[in-house]
Order: sequence, then C-alpha cells, then structure tokens
Amino acid sequence: MSDLVATAGKLAPVALVFGAGVVFARRKIIGAEASKAFSEFAFLFAIPCYLVGSLYSSDLGRLFDPRAIAAYLATALLGMVAVGWWSRRVTGADARGVALRIMAGVQVNTTYFAIPVFVLLFGDVSPIFPIILLQVCVLTVVVIAVMEFGAGQADPDKPPGGAVLRGVLSALATPIVVACYLGIGANVAKVPVPRWLLDALSFAGNAAAPVALFALGLHLGGTGLRLRGALRDEYALIAFKCLAFPLLALLICKYLFDIHGTWLTYLVLIAAMPAPQNLFIFAQRYDTDVDLAASVVAKTSLLALVLLPVWLLVAR
Repeated sequence: MSDLVATAGKLAPVALVFGAGVVFARRKIIGAEASKAFSEFAFLFAIPCYLVGSLYSSDLGRLFDPRAIAAYLATALLGMVAVGWWSRRVTGADARGVALRIMAGVQVNTTYFAIPVFVLLFGDVSPIFPIILLQVCVLTVVVIAVMEFGAGQADPDKPPGGAVLRGVLSALATPIVVACYLGIGANVAKVPVPRWLLDALSFAGNAAAPVALFALGLHLGGTGLRLRGALRDEYALIAFKCLAFPLLALLICKYLFDIHGTWLTYLVLIAAMPAPQNLFIFAQRYDTDVDLAASVVAKTSLLALVLLPVWLLVAR
C-alpha cells in the first residue's frame, strides 16, 4: 500500500494541473472554449520545441530499440485485430465504425497526456518518440485507409484513393511528427546547434506538459461526462483501452519479447494512456459515432489517470 501511495504521489502534479482545468471550466472561471487556444499553443509550439531539443540531444541508439518497437507493434496489431473482429461481429459496425473503434482501443493520447506524464514522472519523453512515429506512420494510416474505404462505400461517386493519400500526407505533416524529423535529422547529421538555441527550445518546451494537461482538463470539464444511457460497446472500449490493452502490452513485452526494466515500464505506461483526442475529430470528419468518440475520450482520460499508479507498480 505504501508503494502505491508513493507512486500516486509522483502523479500529483498531473492530477493537480489536470484537475485545475476541470474545476476552472466547471466553475466558468475560464471558459471551456479557451481549451482550444491552450491546446494549439501546446500542439503547435511548446511540444514541438521540446521534441526538437530532446531528440537532438538524445542517444538515438538507445532511443530506437528494435526489440521494444517490435514488441509494441505486435501488441498494437493484435489489439487492432481483436477490436476490429469484435466491432464487426458483435456491434455490427460498418467500415468507418470499425476503424473508429480500432483507433479508440489501440491508439493513445501521446501529445496531451503521455508527453506531460513522462516529463513529470521521468523527466524524459524520448521513449515516446518511436511510438509517435509508429502511431502516425502505421496505425493512423490504417485507420484513414479504412475510413476512406467506408466513405467510398457510402458514396460510390467519391474515389477514396486521393483522399487516403491526402490523409496520410496530412498525418505525416503534423507539427509533432515534423519536430521528430527535424530533431532526428539534426542529430544524425551532427548539425551544430548553438547552446542558446537549445536553451530557448528547452525554455519553451517546459511549458508543454502543464499547458497540455490544463487544456485537456478544460476541455473535459466543459463537455462533462455521460454516465447514464451509455451504450454497451462504449464501456467495452473503455475497458479494453484502460485495462486489456496495457495488460496485453505487459504480457507480450515481458514474456514474448523478454523485455524487462525501464523499457517494460515505458511500453506498458504508453499502452495505458487514454484514447487520443483526435478520435473525436475523425468521428466528426467521417460522420460516424460522434457521441461515442467524445465519451470514450473523456472517460478513458479520467480512468487512465486513476489507474496510472497501478500500472506503474505492475510494470516495474
């Protein structure tokens, strides 16, 4: 019990800043609509600054551990198959609904949740970089392709190929991914970067964690939670994302790939992160299960925060 309390104490800054956002929105001290401004500052500026500086200064040989990346990829692919089969056979969802549920169950909120948590817990977010690239370059591409296929089925006059390509290019051009490219490229090419510039990037990047968490709290505090009248598949998705998926990561990484120590902790914690915020954006864009997406993002965010101390202990 003492270990659990000590571990929970490490997450106190996360709970404080996130909770402040919720309270400020609920009390209307700061309107929930302001979360967009905070989010854009974190997404477009603070987090990219942090990523560029951190990646440039990182040991890429330690960062891109092939076995760790393979283990997480195996976990994600197995999770995608499981959620996809369940979505089609049990819920009867169409192609867009299946892709949305796969995204909810397997993808994680790296930008607004994982990065701030890793900064506060470990003072290092480098283990997340490979997962960001994997999620954008592989998992999101699969989701976009299935979404566009479903949209093409609904509208035969709309050729999906061009839209798929545009979606993929758009995903690869996000500020977070571009920042990863720049940091890795400058590191590999050994580009000399002046100390003052690295200090400036670090100064701006230090705002990323609290601002992103506060923005997420504002957003969720404004939308509220719908506990009653929820669909059965909503709770199944939440349970899979917050319980089954990190457990699957633990089992595959530890027993199939023989990963132990800090990398095991990193991978399990990444898997335990909530569903990504852009789940709601995709649901709106492709006009499918919008209420489900909003509810899953909100509830997995809160449940993930509560369960993080448990996963931190289990994955040691």
